[in-house]
Amino acid sequence: MKSSRTFLVVVATSVLLAGSAVYSDASAREDAVKRLQASAEVLQQIMDTPDKGIPEEVLNSAKCVVVVPHLMKGGFVVGAKHGRGVASCRTPDKGWSAPAFVSVGGGSFGFQIGIEGVDLVMLVMNDQGLQHLLSSKFQVSGEGSAAAGPVGRHASAGTDWKMNTELRTYSRSEGAFAGATIEGAVIEKDEDATKAVYGTDVSFQRILSGAVPAPPETEVFRAALQKATRQSKEAAEMKKQ
Repeated sequence: MKSSRTFLVVVATSVLLAGSAVYSDASAREDAVKRLQASAEVLQQIMDTPDKGIPEEVLNSAKCVVVVPHLMKGGFVVGAKHGRGVASCRTPDKGWSAPAFVSVGGGSFGFQIGIEGVDLVMLVMNDQGLQHLLSSKFQVSGEGSAAAGPVGRHASAGTDWKMNTELRTYSRSEGAFAGATIEGAVIEKDEDATKAVYGTDVSFQRILSGAVPAPPETEVFRAALQKATRQSKEAAEMKKQ
């Protein structure tokens, strides 16, 4: 009798744990899909206001794009709450990789006081920044790591956006878009979202190099990114004419 009861307890516990895991996976997947949609909306809205957005020269030169929608909520003076976003890098065929899921936290973020929510956009501008992103975890620190990006239809010839800076960073809140500083922030892989969408813990290197096919639910972000870069290239061509 005792052994039977023990067996039933073990079975019941296993069922509960399995159910909890399924719920957790479903929740992580739902969160990841919402994040992809929100990130796509951020890109679309930025491109809809080119005079106050990312200059086409900067976007066209970027090796990777990282979007973190709703980084934080509530008033603050210094520091930042945890945020989650997605990243994609250019592939050898001049397209964009499947999105990799990231989390951002820590550090001192140079945003305005009293805002309700911030969308953070980061552009990886050189090979060193790309290697840092591919490492799955790095801290933004030291000269040349990151700097606020220029804003407007075109980057002025007098700006230093072409200097050897790994990241160009921007923030957007309530329609206001500006360069941002994220000194000390830690950017790392979001393993839960990666497993939920890709089915396994795929490495950053494989995803961002284009070696991993993009799951259907990620197409909303990739489509927004492709549209943004297409618009940026078209704007640059018109400028030359």
